[in-house]
Amino acid sequence: MIGHWPELRKLRDDNLEDARDRLIELLAEYKAQKGWDVKLVFDAHFAPGVKQTYNQHNLEVIYTATKETADECIERLTHELRGRHTQIIVATSDMTEQNVVFGLGAARMPASELAVELKIVQKRIDSLAKRTQTRRSPNRIEPRPDVARKLEQMRRGLKE
Repeated sequence: MIGHWPELRKLRDDNLEDARDRLIELLAEYKAQKGWDVKLVFDAHFAPGVKQTYNQHNLEVIYTATKETADECIERLTHELRGRHTQIIVATSDMTEQNVVFGLGAARMPASELAVELKIVQKRIDSLAKRTQTRRSPNRIEPRPDVARKLEQMRRGLKE
C-alpha cells in the first residue's frame, strides 16, 4: 500500500515509520467502520530478529520474521484462517500474490480499490462527526438572538 498511495509514498520518502504509522491509522479507522478483523503485515525480512506482533489502535500489526517476506506471511495466515464461515480479503497490488491467495480461497483487493474504500469510510466518519458536532444537547439553554450576538462579540473581544 505504501508504494501505491501518493500520501504514503511521500511520507515513506522522508521516513518509512511515518508512512507505516499513517497506514495503521487509516486501517484502524477502516476497521472501526467496517467492524472487520484487520491484520496488517509489514516486510521485515531484511531486519534480523525483528519478528513481532502487536496491537496498535485495535489493529493487529505483524512484522515478518527473518527471511520471511510479507507475501509468505500473508499466505500462511490465509491458509491458517480460512474456514467455512470466514471470508478473507487480502489487499495487495502484487498480481502473483493475488493469484496465490485467490487459490487459497481468499478474495483479493488491489491497493487502488482499498484507497477508494478508505475514502468512502472517511466520508462516513466526517459526516458522523459533523452530525455529532451540530447536534445540540436537549439541556442547553438557548439565549435570545440579541444576547447571543452580544456574547459572541465579547468572546471575540469586539466592541459594539
